[in-house]
Amino acid sequence: MSYTGDVTPGGPPAVRELDRLTVTKVSVGPMDNNAYLLRCRDTGAQVLVDAANEAPRLLDLIGDAGLTSVVTTHRHMDHWVALEEVVATTGASALVHADDAEGLPIAAQTLTDGDTVAVGDQTLEVIHVKGHTPGSIALLYRDPAGTPHLFTGDSLFPGGVGNTDRDPERFGQLIDDVEHKLFDRLPDETWFYPGHGADSTLGAERASLPQWRARGW
Repeated sequence: MSYTGDVTPGGPPAVRELDRLTVTKVSVGPMDNNAYLLRCRDTGAQVLVDAANEAPRLLDLIGDAGLTSVVTTHRHMDHWVALEEVVATTGASALVHADDAEGLPIAAQTLTDGDTVAVGDQTLEVIHVKGHTPGSIALLYRDPAGTPHLFTGDSLFPGGVGNTDRDPERFGQLIDDVEHKLFDRLPDETWFYPGHGADSTLGAERASLPQWRARGW
C-alpha cells in the first residue's frame, strides 16, 4: 500500500520507505498529535520527532533498536507529554531550539538555525520558523535519491500557517519565515509532515500564500 500520511488516534502507523530513511507516522493523544519515528536504513539508528503523548505506544514503536534523540519541534505541552518517559527509558538525547528550551519538562540540548541532527548516516537540517512559538523549528531531510521532506511541527499545515493568536507581529514573522525559509528555498514536490493531521506538498499550498497573508492567519 502506498503512503498517504493518513493516521487516526489509536490507529495503525503509516510507514514510508525512502531510499535511505524510513518514516513512521503515528497519531497520539487527545489532540491528535503526529509523532514521527525516523530510522536510517543503513545503520538502524532512530530519531523521534515530537514525543507528543502515549509513551508506552511510542516506546513499542521504537522497539529494541533504541533511540538516538528526540527532537521537539516547539514548546507547547501537547508535543512533549511523553518526552520525559521516552528519554528516561531509551537514554536518548532531548533536542529543542534554544528559544523554547525553558518550556520543556526536562533539560535538553539546544539547537539553532542551520544546525543538523544525525539520523544514522543521514542528516536533518534545523530551520528556525519563528511565530507559532519563539523557538519553533522545521526539520528538512534532503533525500539523496528523491524529493525533499520537511517536518513542520505546528508552523505549517495544509491550508495555512500555525496559530499565532491573531497577533499581527507574530503572524507577520511566521508567514515571512514560512514563505522565505521554506517555500522560497524548496521545490513544489517537497513533502511536508505537520504536527497534526494530514500531510501535503509545498506545491499544493504555494498558490494560497497570498490568501493566507491577506487574511492574517
